[in-house]
Amino acid sequence: MIVVVSRKNSQKSKISYSVIRNSLFSILMFYYLKIFFRNLRRGGIYSAINIGGLAIGMAATILIVLWVHNQWSYERFHEKEKQLYQLWSHNEKYGTWESTPKIIGPTLVEEYSDITNMTRFKEWSRLVTYGDRKINLQAARVDPGFLTMFSFPLLQGDINTALNAPYSIVLTQDAAKRLFGDEDPIGKTVTLQAKHPTKVTGVLADLPQNTCFRFDALQSWEVGPYEDVWTDYSTITYLELKPGSSKTDVDAAIKGIIRQHTGGKDTTEPFLHPISQWHLYSEFENGKAAGGLIGTLRMFFLIAVLILLTACINFMNLSTARSFKRAREVGVRKVMGARRSKLIKLFLGESVLVSAIAAAFAIAIVCLFLSPFNSLTGEQLRLDFSRIGFWGILLAFTSFTGILAGSYPAFYLSSFLPVKVLKNVFKNGQNLITPRKLLIVTQFTIAVILIISTAVIHRQVRYAQDRNTGYNKDQLIYTKLNEQMDKNQDLIRQELLRTGTATSVTRTLSSMTDQWSATWAMGWQGKDPENRTVINRSFVDAGWTETTGITILQGRDIDIYNHPTDTTAMLLNEAAVKVMGFDDPIGQIIRESGRDFHVVGVVKDFVIESPYEPVAPMVIAGPARKPEGMHIRLNGANHITDNLAQVEKIFKTYNPDFPFEYIFIDESYARKFVNEQHTGKLVTWFALLVVFISCLGLFGLSAHAAENRRKEIGIRKVLGASVADITSLLSREFLILVTVSLVIATPIAWWAMNQWLSGYAYRTNIPWWLFAAVAILTIGIALLTVSWQAIKAAIANPVKAIKAE
Repeated sequence: MIVVVSRKNSQKSKISYSVIRNSLFSILMFYYLKIFFRNLRRGGIYSAINIGGLAIGMAATILIVLWVHNQWSYERFHEKEKQLYQLWSHNEKYGTWESTPKIIGPTLVEEYSDITNMTRFKEWSRLVTYGDRKINLQAARVDPGFLTMFSFPLLQGDINTALNAPYSIVLTQDAAKRLFGDEDPIGKTVTLQAKHPTKVTGVLADLPQNTCFRFDALQSWEVGPYEDVWTDYSTITYLELKPGSSKTDVDAAIKGIIRQHTGGKDTTEPFLHPISQWHLYSEFENGKAAGGLIGTLRMFFLIAVLILLTACINFMNLSTARSFKRAREVGVRKVMGARRSKLIKLFLGESVLVSAIAAAFAIAIVCLFLSPFNSLTGEQLRLDFSRIGFWGILLAFTSFTGILAGSYPAFYLSSFLPVKVLKNVFKNGQNLITPRKLLIVTQFTIAVILIISTAVIHRQVRYAQDRNTGYNKDQLIYTKLNEQMDKNQDLIRQELLRTGTATSVTRTLSSMTDQWSATWAMGWQGKDPENRTVINRSFVDAGWTETTGITILQGRDIDIYNHPTDTTAMLLNEAAVKVMGFDDPIGQIIRESGRDFHVVGVVKDFVIESPYEPVAPMVIAGPARKPEGMHIRLNGANHITDNLAQVEKIFKTYNPDFPFEYIFIDESYARKFVNEQHTGKLVTWFALLVVFISCLGLFGLSAHAAENRRKEIGIRKVLGASVADITSLLSREFLILVTVSLVIATPIAWWAMNQWLSGYAYRTNIPWWLFAAVAILTIGIALLTVSWQAIKAAIANPVKAIKAE
């Protein structure tokens, strides 16, 4: 017999089946969710600890990842990112540096087809005047290619011609607003340095936060001195390669260009440094990027992983510790036919739901603490809720955390045998070594490593801060000189001293916290022709040691007023005397740039560059080269505000066209420690978080242990056990685990921090007592955490405990 079913009936059957299936699925999901929330509610404090621990761990991880991603994203927004490079210089004898000859950029574009564009970049501080408005801008001279190479949006003007004409300037949006207000700046003429009329040809959007460039204006490149000199390394050069060109091939091709154009006299080799690595790699070895900020990013990413792992360990420990609460449920499900794989999926699903709840709290925590975190890091991080990508990443992160945290409990709970569970012969982890104990040890090992690391970082920063700089930073200010001030510098000096505003004044090439000039081309009697030691240099006029407080060890200070020949006088620091090999340096002749300098004194070594590095050899010469700034030692007998007001008044008298700007040398020196201080603060906060999360888990486990042993504690008390005996009984196991963590963590932390310190030439040591102090602190924190529950259980009424059983 043939049965014919109409298509209409078939479609109805399919629709009915689909509706039934969806309904059953909905009922099943409702059933599982109901059980999940019931178990969550019954968990009480343990559920709160699980969710709270995960939320704090996830929030900390999100903050760190936001910061790491922000640092990693520097310069990656440029459309031509993969084609843009900075040209660096390397010489086997002198090292690696970022400046290049001015002529090399145009020559490379002309001679190599793989290099399609270039721009030079030289920063200047410029006074810009429009009408009665005067503002100082951080400007940069660049070639026209800058605007087409880099993706800085030009809001007004033609990107292809804005910097073509001489005396053209492009302002950022903020600078244009400050200078012109609501006026249209395009075509307006401004005056640079009170003498150069310059036409505004464009307005740039304000620079994004994730760029290494920092400027208020771009000025068209002007031909200046040493334009064709291949040995004058005074300019930054950026190159654009043809799409598909290989960095390795271009490096090989341009390797000998400087040697070629100097007839072999200069063996320096240029090489390309990718734009994506500018911010992350600032340290080089043999002409190759070897480190920098990337090391800090890796460290903090590892810290983020450790924090998340610590939070997940809490979840694992508490879930497995309370496994007997759900043992009967597992037994019944298995008897009813549930397979282990289905149970694993069920428990993983529950942990993902817990993770989702924790993620909601984590986002709230991040929003609450993002502003303080930005203040701490100096960044402008934010959560972009409007982007679909954000929610996708959050979903993936939440799922990953839930699966990671629930993996061990899921496999552990699903392994229960129904026969043992239903006969009530199930035992919950009483072995000497259990996964739970290993997890506790892991958790506290991480915490101890971070505590020791925090202590060592702070010790290193403090060690460098306490280093004797060799000069007196207090009441010392520095201001740059312009042409007008330079003409009147003698009158300014006399007026500052006459009014008692300053006790001494000196002109210098740079401030006491910056090194602007260095050379390997000095000659002296007995110098080895192969000696290519780089020697720092500065130029001063008179009163330098008195103003700075530097100690003269031999001879005298430079003084062009009482010794006219001191224009070519020279001071050596101790490091320079050692390099030059002088037994008696006074009177020695130092030859540099075709000029003879006579040594008149030796000064004590002083710190002018990194406080973490040894003092480099340095010479301080008379004003054969014009000093560009002035140091003023303010009179300590006057109030600082009165001194500054008087200095400004004097400068306004002799320099009316320019605002008076200055820096305090002590504040400038303090900025040398900012990066390490930020790192130390961040590590400190995250170390405290790890300790808090670990103690949160320990608190939950100790509470659970006390709850499980209520009857035992009651019987012991009835038999005469004291509160101290009960407390010791409940605390002993946890303290042993913490002690094991200390034994494991100590050598790891010692090795890791020795590796970190090896990056500093001037570094502290790691004393034994630091490890002892951390051990005492860790055991004390653990003891306080555990003893709270132990004492609570010990003082409880034993009769109630026994009757409750």
